[in-house]
Order: sequence, then structure tokens, then C-alpha cells
Amino acid sequence: MTLNPIQRINRMMLLALAPFLGVIGLLVWSQPTVSLDSPAKLPAVSLQQQESVQSALSRLDRAGGDAALTRSTIEKYYELYAKSSAEAGRMSQLADAAAARPAAVFDSRVAAKLGGKMTRTASSGNIDLKLYTFTEERYKGYALKVDLKSDKGMKMVLGEDKVGGSETTMQAVRRYGAIAGVNAGGFADDPRSGKRYPLSTTVVGGKYVYGFEPSFEDLTFIGLSTDRKLIGGKFYKQEDLDKLKPAFGATFVPILLQGGKKQPIPAQWATSPARAPRTVVGSFKNDQLLFIVTDGYDENGKSGATLSELQDKLAALGIKDAYNLDGGGSSSLIFDGQVINRPSDNGRLRTLATNFLFFK
Repeated sequence: MTLNPIQRINRMMLLALAPFLGVIGLLVWSQPTVSLDSPAKLPAVSLQQQESVQSALSRLDRAGGDAALTRSTIEKYYELYAKSSAEAGRMSQLADAAAARPAAVFDSRVAAKLGGKMTRTASSGNIDLKLYTFTEERYKGYALKVDLKSDKGMKMVLGEDKVGGSETTMQAVRRYGAIAGVNAGGFADDPRSGKRYPLSTTVVGGKYVYGFEPSFEDLTFIGLSTDRKLIGGKFYKQEDLDKLKPAFGATFVPILLQGGKKQPIPAQWATSPARAPRTVVGSFKNDQLLFIVTDGYDENGKSGATLSELQDKLAALGIKDAYNLDGGGSSSLIFDGQVINRPSDNGRLRTLATNFLFFK
């Protein structure tokens, strides 16, 4: 019997489905029942699988315990860190207070010995300035205490920044944006050119302005070294001054104190004039500087202070080394944009060849 293609396909499908149809028929005939009262039985698990599961659960338990312990440890360390930070902050404050205490004691002693009062202050990372006003029996004075903290706190400048130039201390302060200024060394005028030249050996920016000149007629170099110490004295060889590493300085006369001991005042400077407006500079044992400027009406010898009086004052303050700077109408003290002293040239500031400036 020959089958057409459709019949052959049907036959193949019937042969393929026959086993499944038999199973369905058997299930219908036997009508099996399923009990919902008892839980279904899980397939059997081998002992090795049970041990693996138990080991994993144990590791999870240990991990949980370790996590809890780690958290507790971190919390304890954080608490300890917070306490340590607070204690370190407290100790730092105590250290700062302890460090400041000697400075405060020193300042109070200076003020007490000056017999005056502190009127102005300025402080920064470069410098600490304190200005005092005091009155003696025969003169009125102003004391500027200078604590240099860096080499940026102080410099000496030429008038108009050129040899032969001149300007007032106020002009120099304004031009450089300084917080304070004091007149520096002496000068010599050239009547032909009208120029004003620094007197004798002068150093600016670590360089000699016009070479070294040996001391004569009690002329004294006064300046600061590169490590911010007051240096001065009579120098007859450049190598002797070079050993002190001058950063800047000017020349005038005389020496007032060396090693805390009073030095002889040349007769000319003791009597001519006897009294005058003065500017002097000294250094304490801790290397802080003290500039004193005194008032005087003129240079006729009847007003202002004598050098001997200022020697006594400086020695009483505990000054180690001290030198006289240019005085009379040259005496100038500027602080925070104001003229502090009373200039003796009819109330006007004199133009000068050199000025010391102080910077915040």
C-alpha cells in the first residue's frame, strides 16, 4: 500500500507521540492521590554536602563576629583619637601660652623701666613692633621695640633709592609701604650739585654703596647682620666688617654701649650741642632692637636729651650694645602713617640720605 506524503508525515508523528500518549493514559487510569497534610520529602543530601553547608554557615558566623569586633575596635580607636586630638590641642594651647609668657614678662619689664606706656603695636610673621611714650625730667622720648622674625621685617634704603638722593622718612615709608620708619646715618652735602650723600661706609642689600672707608674721627658703622643681629663699631679693615656679614648699615658717631658697658663719649659730642633731639639704637640680650627718639625744639643745645642721659636710660633698660644715629632735625619716627616725634626743623621732617624701614 502506497502512502501519500501527508499520510507518511501523520504516521511518523503518531509513532513519535505513542510513548507519551501511553503514559498519559496510565496516569488517567490509575488516578494517583497527593496528600497535602505531610510536607514534601526533600531529596537526600550527602554527608559531604551537609558538612560543606555547615562549614559555610560557621564561616558566616565568624565573619559576622569579626565584623562586629572590627566595628567595636574602630569605634574605640575613633574615640581615643578624638580624645587625643582634644588633648593635643589643649597641650598646644598650653605650649603657646608658655612660650608667650616670657615675651609678655619681658615686655612688661621694658615698659616698667621706660616709665611710660605702650601706645601702638603691630605684629605679623615678619615683625613685632611696640611703641612706647615716656617722659623724663628734662626730655620727652619715644621708644620703638622691634622683634624681627624674618629678614623681610626691616631694611635700610637710600633716599629715592639712589646715591645722592634724599627724602623724608615719611616719604620713604609711603614709597615702600612700610609700617614704620626711623632715620638712619649721617650725610654730607655737595654744595655744587645740591645732592645729599650717605656719610662714610654705607651698606644696602649686602653691598657697599661706594666702597669701604676705614673709621676716622670716632665714626661708627651701625647696621644689621644677615642673621638679624645689631652690629656696629669702628672698623679699620673691610675684612673685619665682612666677618659680621652686614646686610645693611650706615655711619654716624659715637658708640654708647658695648657689652652693657658705657663707652666714653667724645668731648665734641658731649657738649656740642649738649642737648638735642636724638635718635639712638640698641639691642637687648635676646637680640630685640630698641630705637629711642627724643623731642627737642631746635639744635641750640637747650632742649632735648644729652647722650649721657640716653646712655643711662639704655643701660637701665638692660641694653647690651647701643649706638647714636643722626639727630637734631634728622630725628624722625613714623608709625602707621603718622609722625610720632616733634621734628625740630620748624615741625617739618628733614630729607635724609638713609632711612630704616619696618615691614609687616
